[in-house]
Amino acid sequence: MLFARPMVFVDLETTGANADCDRITEIGIVEIDGDHILEWSTLVNPGVPIPAFIQNLTGITDEMVANAPPFEAVAQEALERLKGRLFVAHNARFDYGFLRNEFKRLGIKFSSTALCTVKLSRRLFPQHHKHNLDALIQRHNLPIDNRHRALGDAKALMFFMQNINETLPKESITDAINAIIQRPILPAHLDPAILDDLPESYGVYLFYGEENQLLYIGKSNHIRKSIYSYFTKEVRQTNEVTLLEQLRRIECIETVSELGALLTESRLMKERQPLYNPRLIQRNDLCSWQTEEDENGALIPRLRFSRDVDFGVRQNLYGLFTSGKVAIKALRSLADAHLLCYSKLGLESPTIGKSCSAYHSKNCLGACIGIEPTASHNARLKGALSKSQVQAWPFNGLIGIKETAPLGARTDIHLIDNWCYLGTIATEDEYSSQPDRQNLASFDVDVYKVLNKQMRSGKLNIIFFQ
Repeated sequence: MLFARPMVFVDLETTGANADCDRITEIGIVEIDGDHILEWSTLVNPGVPIPAFIQNLTGITDEMVANAPPFEAVAQEALERLKGRLFVAHNARFDYGFLRNEFKRLGIKFSSTALCTVKLSRRLFPQHHKHNLDALIQRHNLPIDNRHRALGDAKALMFFMQNINETLPKESITDAINAIIQRPILPAHLDPAILDDLPESYGVYLFYGEENQLLYIGKSNHIRKSIYSYFTKEVRQTNEVTLLEQLRRIECIETVSELGALLTESRLMKERQPLYNPRLIQRNDLCSWQTEEDENGALIPRLRFSRDVDFGVRQNLYGLFTSGKVAIKALRSLADAHLLCYSKLGLESPTIGKSCSAYHSKNCLGACIGIEPTASHNARLKGALSKSQVQAWPFNGLIGIKETAPLGARTDIHLIDNWCYLGTIATEDEYSSQPDRQNLASFDVDVYKVLNKQMRSGKLNIIFFQ
């Protein structure tokens, strides 16, 4: 075989895809130790009904597992077969995660180096698009006698490893495997087990220091890769070195998509104010331009602050700025780009009969001295501002944005009202337990930036609450 070290090919059948709430219904293990091959499988009574979809997929019914042993009855034998061997599985985090959770419920700590054959196939055969088990069976002509049963699928993985060992250079295989199973070298003060349960999903990770002090919050589309990167960089910035010296614990919050991760990060940043994240914009300093007509019918931009008006409902707001100084600079740049009058925009005090300074430098068409009609200047100002218009909240109250993970493993419903994120629930029935919306801010610029473009795309699954 490829490795001198012992290895086990593992496959599980389960009641669903969520290792926290679903249970194992069958275990299949093929042990390889030198030239010795041992096969072992057992049905497992999950203690809960098996969904009809899963029964149809695997052929394992409630009747078949009714008299099967529960996991605790086979845990010790499974542990002996797994212990000290390279754990090989297709989508290994799934099988490994289920087993770790089952052992954990029994007070048993299980840890092993895991090799994912999905990742191995992608590295060795990047020219192919599909790397699911059916694709591997067909592409490599692997023998299979009982697809979607644990032992049959575990044996297919063994045949896949044998096949590539016979057809590819050993160095290529070894390099690919080492790249997959390589773990970062952690500082001496960190327990290596800190990396064991890192998810390979969207979400947010939190770094804690001594006495549970929150050091940093990060958003990621692949939490495991993001955290690994902190320990594999050859060159780190000074603040990263300091952060890792203080790191003692990592917490992860999984989400269905990047949207959920962004919303969660935004909420936690405001609530927790971690030590090493950039300081947030002070909400009271947020401002925007609003156009009003003066007594002569000319549109004049007036600066409005979020502490005084609700940006979620106010019309004719343009641009979101962190301070009045930034807003004035942006308006001046807009005026120069569109040949708008400084006096009409309030950037200069108008003087009767005299032009603004922009007219002298040919950056104004003369609205200040009557050369350009007011209606024309108004129209050009509206056009210049249109791309930066702030979208008022387009719904009558609260909505939910529903996201469902593949195979229904998880559902997130993000509660949003007036561009404020109120939290995430799993079912619509949970809404009544959410906090009083009256106590929340009226407009959240971070949520607005995250959601505005996505809402206009029309691709979000929106739920309306009564």
